[in-house]
Amino acid sequence: MTLQSTFKKQFSCEFSAPKSEEAGAKLLSAHDRLAALGPAYFSVTYGAGGSTKDGTKQAVIDIRAKGSDVAPHLSFGGDSADKIEALLSEYKNANVTRVVALRGDMPSGMGGSVRLTYANELVDFIREKTGDHFHIEVAAYPEVHPDSRSVESDLDFFKAKVDAGANSAITQYFYNPAAYFNFIDACEKKGVSIPIIPGIMPISNFQTLVRFSDMCGADIPRWIRKNLEYYQDDKESLKAFGHEVVLRLCQDLLTGGAPGLHFYTLNQSKPTIRLWRDLGL
Repeated sequence: MTLQSTFKKQFSCEFSAPKSEEAGAKLLSAHDRLAALGPAYFSVTYGAGGSTKDGTKQAVIDIRAKGSDVAPHLSFGGDSADKIEALLSEYKNANVTRVVALRGDMPSGMGGSVRLTYANELVDFIREKTGDHFHIEVAAYPEVHPDSRSVESDLDFFKAKVDAGANSAITQYFYNPAAYFNFIDACEKKGVSIPIIPGIMPISNFQTLVRFSDMCGADIPRWIRKNLEYYQDDKESLKAFGHEVVLRLCQDLLTGGAPGLHFYTLNQSKPTIRLWRDLGL
């Protein structure tokens, strides 16, 4: 039995921050369908350098008003400490009790003009300003963060976030369960003792998956990529194959002791609902 298997299982869903009123309405419609499943909470992304900050905040407030627990993503980006503290205060006043603390990425064109504030520094800042009000989630990278010098340095960065006061972690998505379990073993050897929830990316579009994976360093195993290439012009066959791949991944993770699943919905409800129901969650 691993430490992870002793934690209560938790299932959650993530939305991408909307950039228009129409996109916001679509997000809330997807929320209503997914909320019927009873996830523990929803999270909302923040965009490079906080570029979707207003969309994130509005979506978070709207979701909270609907009665769902919600966790905004947050990074310093180019903002001052005062602005981040004010944003945390707004979330606190809206009865938001969770936040996902990230280093975040710089928007294109900013180059080195803004210092990156690492996630452990943000976790420390949130704890300093708000105490234990927020349950703080951080990111984990079973296949190693693309900016990390080595596996060991990546583990050290992750442990620094935990030591700063993170309560739990959500992983980048992956399709090889061994990557997750090897990462968990390495974390336990480092003395990490928080829940590490696997991030799950449903497969419904080949080009989108390849683009995201190239950006974030997530590996698509060759056998999966070749099948997706074969099915890319047959949407129904691609979705059926993708569903079976991700369903088997989720089953293997839960059987192996993972403390839940976090679904990257891309603001769509159907792929996640189908997985949720086939898993019997």
